[in-house]
Amino acid sequence: MAKYRLVLLRHGEGAWTKENRFCSWVDQKLSSDGIKEAQNCGKHLKALGFEFDLVFTSVLSRSIQTAWLILQEMGQEWVPIQSSWRLNERHYGALIGLNRAEMALNHGEEQVKIWRRSYDVTPPPISESHPYYAEIYNDRRYKCGDVSQENLPKAESLKDVLDRLLPYWNEKIVPELKSGKMILISAHGNSSRALLKHVEGISDEDIINVTLPTGVPILLELDENLHPLGPHQFLGDQEAIQAAIKKVEDQGKVKSAEK
Repeated sequence: MAKYRLVLLRHGEGAWTKENRFCSWVDQKLSSDGIKEAQNCGKHLKALGFEFDLVFTSVLSRSIQTAWLILQEMGQEWVPIQSSWRLNERHYGALIGLNRAEMALNHGEEQVKIWRRSYDVTPPPISESHPYYAEIYNDRRYKCGDVSQENLPKAESLKDVLDRLLPYWNEKIVPELKSGKMILISAHGNSSRALLKHVEGISDEDIINVTLPTGVPILLELDENLHPLGPHQFLGDQEAIQAAIKKVEDQGKVKSAEK
């Protein structure tokens, strides 16, 4: 019997996800399909009887919007939401805005997979001449955080994401879990992967093969020491979930017509 239960998910499809571009810290709303994904996620969680006491999100709109839509579908709009940059998507540095399939064509699919999925490889850092540098670093949301703007990352490996996420997990989320609250974390592909790596003890080598589809809730059942009682569970139609995982994996591949 689980002592603690936690639901984690990658936000619904974003506008740039649809365009197969590295979105990262650029603030994008959900696509029309992403809105449907979030709504369906809420309907499914409601049908399963979940009742949340607290929600954690990043400070990016697609994470927050997903949480809003889920709570609305569940009739739980009153549930408090706490947001932190520490749950943000991985900072992809100079790769932000680039098309993944075009990158695979120019640099090879294996290199793109390493940039997207490896544990300790950092992409080239973003420079002040980057077209989205000012949009990110002049954003008012980062003037309200617990780190000065000059100390915000310019590029991150998954290891870097875990390093900045862990203090928030240990100091903010864990105490709420241990107080008996049922928690939903509406995060991103890489912040969710980093958290799964930590909680489940996934190796540096195996994490490259962990892919999370958009808008699919993940159930973690933990013992009194926050150790998993089993592997994480994708909630929903398993065949559809596997198809969604393949869709994410294929984003980093050369399109058939270009091969």
